[in-house]
Amino acid sequence: MQRPLPLLATAAAAAALFATAPAHSQSSVTLSGLLDAYMGSMRLAGADDRVTHLGSGGMTTSWWGLRGTEDLGGGLSATFALTGFMRVDTGSLGRFDGDPSFSRDANIGISGGFGTVKLGRFAAPNFLPTIVINPFGDSFTFSPLVLHANVNTPAWAHRTTPSDTGWANQIGYTTPNFGGLTATLQYQLGEQTGDSRRNVGMNVMYASGPWSAVAYYERDQISNPVNPSPLTTNVNGVAVPETKTTWMVGGAYNPGFAKFYLTFGRAGADVADYNARTISGGVSIPVGAGMILAAVARTKVEGSYDGTRTTGSIGYDYFLSKRTDLYAVFMQDRISHLNTGNSFGVGLRHRF
Repeated sequence: MQRPLPLLATAAAAAALFATAPAHSQSSVTLSGLLDAYMGSMRLAGADDRVTHLGSGGMTTSWWGLRGTEDLGGGLSATFALTGFMRVDTGSLGRFDGDPSFSRDANIGISGGFGTVKLGRFAAPNFLPTIVINPFGDSFTFSPLVLHANVNTPAWAHRTTPSDTGWANQIGYTTPNFGGLTATLQYQLGEQTGDSRRNVGMNVMYASGPWSAVAYYERDQISNPVNPSPLTTNVNGVAVPETKTTWMVGGAYNPGFAKFYLTFGRAGADVADYNARTISGGVSIPVGAGMILAAVARTKVEGSYDGTRTTGSIGYDYFLSKRTDLYAVFMQDRISHLNTGNSFGVGLRHRF
């Protein structure tokens, strides 16, 4: 029988193993996320009464997850991302009950001098352009542009983005950065027997000096995020397959004392009698250790429903550190021929 190695020799062998491992593979895995909780008194336009509650995701939807890269040599890298949303107020996973565990990201990819190719679930073409060109970023609670694009309410079922901010079962290609300009092409498979319906889209993003600009286009035939299936419209009690399109262009300028934002977009459908136009503007102004934020969005819908929604928000975001901030926001929401809703919230956000 072989005699066991002395303790000192065993420790030395283990140390040598870990010391030489990076020579075979340069890789990293990062745990990161964001927690955001707020207390608010909320009343959207058309609501019968207000609701005072402790909510999750006042300025950013709370999330956590893992990201990793491996250096494959020759300028190539393998990547992966597994990130999911959560609700800080209750400890529940997902943005809502039934939301996939990794509805934010579940993808693998490869990148190099040619750009990046990803497979799986990740952001839809509309998401980054929408959150980059508005001062409230990706706030699904207080950003007028995000609310009009992505959130239906009991009094307003006319959001302009038809298929969520993330797509499953998709292939995406992002170009290298050309002087601040990148483009991403995306294709989502329907995966339905005998049905070739799919989502296709792209976005273009530019940032250089004080200027930034974005644009996106989507042609959507599949719903997201839960159990992707064909989009339909009810016609005389029958669910008819629907194709919806949406696009937006926008830009921002930062002369130093403030940053100004402006967007314009349209949305339509081939079966439903629906045509929408949205314009939004905003400004962020550095004041002290924080920023004053102000934005307004106006969506005009024409067709079987004719009406206008106008939402405005103003707030202050105070940074306690690079990773932690306090915020307070007031929002007013108006819909044609309905009562106005006023909301107010204060919250705390931390990145890790």
